Amino acid sequence: MKALIKRNLLLYFRNKSGVFFSVLGALISFILYLIFLKETMTPDWPQLSQSNQLLDTWLISGTLTVTAITTTLTSLTQVVKDRETKVFYDLSLTDIGARRLQLSYLLSATLIGMIMQAILFIVMFTYFYYVNHTVIHLLQLINVFLLMLFSALLSATLNLAIIQQIKTVDTLAKFSSIVGTGAGFLVGTYVPIGALPHFAQALMKLTPGSYIASLYRQILLAPTLSEVFKNNPTVGETFEEAMGVRLKITELLTFQQTYILVILMMCIALLVALLPQWLKKYKKYHTLFRE
Repeated sequence: MKALIKRNLLLYFRNKSGVFFSVLGALISFILYLIFLKETMTPDWPQLSQSNQLLDTWLISGTLTVTAITTTLTSLTQVVKDRETKVFYDLSLTDIGARRLQLSYLLSATLIGMIMQAILFIVMFTYFYYVNHTVIHLLQLINVFLLMLFSALLSATLNLAIIQQIKTVDTLAKFSSIVGTGAGFLVGTYVPIGALPHFAQALMKLTPGSYIASLYRQILLAPTLSEVFKNNPTVGETFEEAMGVRLKITELLTFQQTYILVILMMCIALLVALLPQWLKKYKKYHTLFRE
């Protein structure tokens, strides 16, 4: 399986244009923020004493989430290519088997999502550090990199589950372009969730990416939020809800509650993505045993 993971990684990174377009959605959010998004959001919170720190880390959080979604989806294009060219079926007949083959695609997509998030994070943090003196502490960095792995795994699992029904690379390319365009809106990077109508907010709350973005924001914004709103926690909660730092179902979700929801989503996605292959394997063994 290691050889298959290495193969998938090489195929992804050798395709320079594919790598670029897989992070294009994230790059667009970063560029739009630098050009005018920040200027339009800052007047909404004139009382903030550390607006650069808050808004910069808010942008980083959303961008990392978009990166995980788009890069894992692009890397899983190889699954559809292998099916379309019958390579998948040839490989599944070897000692590897269909289950381990499917798992190799999932693990390679997770690694790619993790790597690309790390690269984007370094680029954005370096820029904001030198321009706005944005600071991220060591414990935050550790938690962010752990969340990168979890985010990449969740995105890869969801994307693998979705592409089960996609038969051609051309169809997947069209689907990927829709995801790349919509991801920034669905995780609240282009427009904060509080600025959207109730229907759009409800739609975002059905999207797993918005919960990952919320976890990133809680990690990166927590120290600054505690300091800025220490004398006015009510305004702090209003800010958290409006900017998608914490999502509101009946009340604002805590960090632990958000993590539990994300884990449940990943378990469901894993079942959808991998269960069909396991069932096929079970039926095969069951048939052989009866014969």
